[in-house]
Amino acid sequence: MQPNKLFIVTRRHHVLFWSVYFLFNILRWGNYFDDYLYSLKTNIIGFPVHMILAYLNIFVLMPKFVYKRKYFSYVIFLFGSLLFMVFIKFNLTFYLVSENIWPEGPEVIHDFNFSYVIDMMIGELYVMTFVTAIKITMNLLEEQKRIAALKNLQSDTELLFLRSQISPHFFFNTLNNIYSLSLEKSEKTPKIILKLSELMRYLLYETKTKRQSLEKELICIQNYLDLEKIRYGDLLKVDTQISGDIFDKKIAPILLLSFIENAFKHGANKIIGNVKIDINFKVVENFLYFTISNPIPKIVKQKQNITQSGGIGLNNVKKRLALGYDSNEYDLHIDDNNKLFTVNLKIKV
Repeated sequence: MQPNKLFIVTRRHHVLFWSVYFLFNILRWGNYFDDYLYSLKTNIIGFPVHMILAYLNIFVLMPKFVYKRKYFSYVIFLFGSLLFMVFIKFNLTFYLVSENIWPEGPEVIHDFNFSYVIDMMIGELYVMTFVTAIKITMNLLEEQKRIAALKNLQSDTELLFLRSQISPHFFFNTLNNIYSLSLEKSEKTPKIILKLSELMRYLLYETKTKRQSLEKELICIQNYLDLEKIRYGDLLKVDTQISGDIFDKKIAPILLLSFIENAFKHGANKIIGNVKIDINFKVVENFLYFTISNPIPKIVKQKQNITQSGGIGLNNVKKRLALGYDSNEYDLHIDDNNKLFTVNLKIKV
């Protein structure tokens, strides 16, 4: 909300609050004295006093003394303000309404005495406390709203950062492929450039939302696999299975591609000879069951844990799942049996 609009809304709340409180007091004291005109006159005098003290406390005394822990000074200025405003109220009532300035008191008085001062100060203190409590409550609610918004912004920012880590790694590998093919003057070069262009368009314009069409995600994955097939040729075999209704389903963008990248980076790229990767997409009602398995090279088994090795790693994907989904919306299992590295993901779509 823009600052000027926020000010107008806040001002309306103040006007509404004091108007309702003013009418309530007129009816209350009018009924008590059986004189609504007298109640109207005294409240016309009393309410500016209420408002001055309330706003003085909220916007001046508390920020200047309470928030700075100058409690003794706060008490002195608070009671000094109360005494001064009660004195003003006494004189305005005496000269403009009635010489009997305290008809609800235990006795008729015509002077500024101790009993009147204490009673009026307690009454004003009650109003000040009531208004201050409302203000503090509203501030707390606003602060909670602001903190929630900051948490959402932080989550969104972290998600964007995690997504952005995917693209450089992917482009680096693909550009290396294009470079190698261009040196060989391969006829595959134009085709791989076209595929890369489609992927770039998708990554630049289709991945900014929290959820993307599952159908588009599968097209993106297929383009990626096509690029890898061009690179590996007959050495690579990818068995892809898709079943169930993939239409009108949503998923976090580039999430599944991360697992597929991992399979190539830590599987196919390190194996000399034929490589087989199995990928299965199965939609059952509102959940996607995704499975991918790739062979584990011996060098990887001996030297590193593929779930923690370079690039974005699977830790990145786990963070994205935790940030983008509730715990009951996904289930991730990773299995390493020394021959195959398998990922099983059940995720709401």
